[in-house]
Amino acid sequence: MVFAMPVLTAADQAVLEAIEALRRDLRFHLVPARRWYGTLRRATLARVVQGSNSIEGYRASVEDVLTILEQEAPAAADDETRRAIEGYRDAMNLILQMAPDLPRLTESMLRSLHFMMLKHEPGKHPGCWRPGPVHVADAAGRILYTAPDRALVPGVVVEALEQTAEAEAPTMVRAAFAHLNLVMVHPFSDGNGRIARVAQSFVLAGEGDLAPVFLSIEEYLGRHTEDYYAVLRTVGGDHWQPDRDGRPWLEFCLTAHYRQARTVLRRVRETEALWARCEHAADQARVPDRSVAALVDAARGLRLTRSLYVKLTRDATGEAVSADMASRDLRACKDAGLLVPAGEKRGRTYRAAATLTAAWEEIRRQRPAPVEDDPYETARQG
Repeated sequence: MVFAMPVLTAADQAVLEAIEALRRDLRFHLVPARRWYGTLRRATLARVVQGSNSIEGYRASVEDVLTILEQEAPAAADDETRRAIEGYRDAMNLILQMAPDLPRLTESMLRSLHFMMLKHEPGKHPGCWRPGPVHVADAAGRILYTAPDRALVPGVVVEALEQTAEAEAPTMVRAAFAHLNLVMVHPFSDGNGRIARVAQSFVLAGEGDLAPVFLSIEEYLGRHTEDYYAVLRTVGGDHWQPDRDGRPWLEFCLTAHYRQARTVLRRVRETEALWARCEHAADQARVPDRSVAALVDAARGLRLTRSLYVKLTRDATGEAVSADMASRDLRACKDAGLLVPAGEKRGRTYRAAATLTAAWEEIRRQRPAPVEDDPYETARQG
């Protein structure tokens, strides 16, 4: 009653080994955590949340997502987008806190995650199975996919979760098929794509010592939405047919893991380099060393406020900074020519001065040209 995981080929194994090689490199940089770890983790989580929500049409900048993650008011995101991102944030935070200690994703956990994401829309039955039939339609209203009968939903969900927990397959494969089965069964009235992607991240969270945000492919799916939809149409057909071949989906997901791992590894190196530049700038200007995390965010073009400075400093250093101390630190950075203020009193914000933005631009100029090579092509040629 659910999509079966295909037998892994030599090419699949080669791609899995290539992904693991990239992750060994990530572990070298991220385990144990460096001083810039919290800054990178926060930015990576923002891209995960942004990517998954963009697929559903909720558009927000990384800066606004970061602000919402910190429970601050975004600069531009509308109220509907803000609520959707807050719900996704809450679900991801639960995963980050609980998934490493949970042996499997359960039906009750799945429904709890859905409630968190859709609690602001009670008409969409958050946390409850859909009450009737559901279809996927295009912009013109043409039905593209018909989900299975409502009566089948509880049993199919249980079977999919049992397969995810019990199959003798690599974690990435089990996570991919949790995603596929949930998105095809469409167990809820709305939010089925988001809950399927969250479920995939949940399964990945139990993989090892890397934080789940560094394993997720949700950012990649957000950047390749048309490809994502296309492979789901190829595998799923126009109605619930779990006997169809899931291999195209497997290859798509493993390719996504490979490419996303390369992207994260590049960002690790860039964050390390930018932290060193900002640390040097703070030392030269004789401003508190705890300011470096905030200077890194500002150098990348992000807006700072006093309350954000308090949270950034706490996340990066573990140091509790009072509002008065934050104001003094920000004023010191401004007087040293590192930050430029705008606005007055409670509405005051800060952006990076030219010396910091120039450092980030120099690092970005050294970035290699993007190449999305196909790991399956490499594996089959080798």
